[in-house]
Amino acid sequence: METRRSFMSAIILAAAASVWASGSVLSSQNPPVVRDRKPASDQGPAETPDAPTADKHMLDENEKEIKKKVERLYDLASELKAEVEKTDSSKVLSLNLIKKTEEIEKLARDIRSRSKG
Repeated sequence: METRRSFMSAIILAAAASVWASGSVLSSQNPPVVRDRKPASDQGPAETPDAPTADKHMLDENEKEIKKKVERLYDLASELKAEVEKTDSSKVLSLNLIKKTEEIEKLARDIRSRSKG
């Protein structure tokens, strides 16, 4: 029994040593690839922290659109509330009421998608 354990230990150690050795041989054969960087003069003008970037401009435009759509959503929801209060929707289902709810849903989905980015 003891010889079997020592035999298995020797095999495991030999396998580990061969894996370690092959790993070090492979790493020395394939050095990491270093790509040439462009000189600083070829990269163009350096951006200053004060200069607005395209991403910042796009985010600002997106925020303005979201604010406009939220205002429109609020107006539509207020109109819908007033219309529901003045009509008895249990007896009559107004087509205008359905159109407003669909427009509200569309605006809400658009605001959600713009908010996600």
